[in-house]
Amino acid sequence: MKALFGILALGIGLAHAADMTILHYVDQDPGDPPYVTRILVTPDFMRMDSGEDAGDFTLLDRQRRVVVNVMRDSKLAMVFAPGVLPPKPADWAPRLEAGEAVRGGRRFTLTLKDVVCSEGIAVKHAMDAARAMGELKSILAATQYRVWKESPPDMRHDCDLANQVWNVDATLTLGVPLEEREFTGRSRKLESETRQPVDPALFRVPEGMTEINAPS
Repeated sequence: MKALFGILALGIGLAHAADMTILHYVDQDPGDPPYVTRILVTPDFMRMDSGEDAGDFTLLDRQRRVVVNVMRDSKLAMVFAPGVLPPKPADWAPRLEAGEAVRGGRRFTLTLKDVVCSEGIAVKHAMDAARAMGELKSILAATQYRVWKESPPDMRHDCDLANQVWNVDATLTLGVPLEEREFTGRSRKLESETRQPVDPALFRVPEGMTEINAPS
């Protein structure tokens, strides 16, 4: 999580990309109503938003390895870069298992100390999108660890470290999730996948934003 000079010029270099992959998910957090997450992926960028071009969004620059969280109303661009993670415990041994074939993909479980941290169905399709998701989670891993460390002890769980810190791309190596459910009850379901011509404006931080370095 660091600021880079020229961050407001993100999007340069997109001209060579002919199209982009668009994934629409329905996500849901425990006790909250479901909401839409749109993910746009090119070889150089990934954007996550609520489906509105003019709304807030999170932008991953895959070449610079930086993530920018754009908040339009407050005119802030929170900039994240990779931080340093502590070493894994000596007994850290999560287990990823791919099971039966279903709906064009395979069921999977990520288990740690007999607790299922994540389970669902992944399909080996749009693999570059799966890689981009893993790249974003990897950049944010140090921040996720800091949040976990600063949380009250009774709110910490080793599965948080598996899903968000040390094994962030484990399930994504199996492909794009068709559906996924974490131990917290948070769920995700893929509604559609399409490809469209790239709109470079969607991958630029709007002018007039104030950059803030997020701690890592």
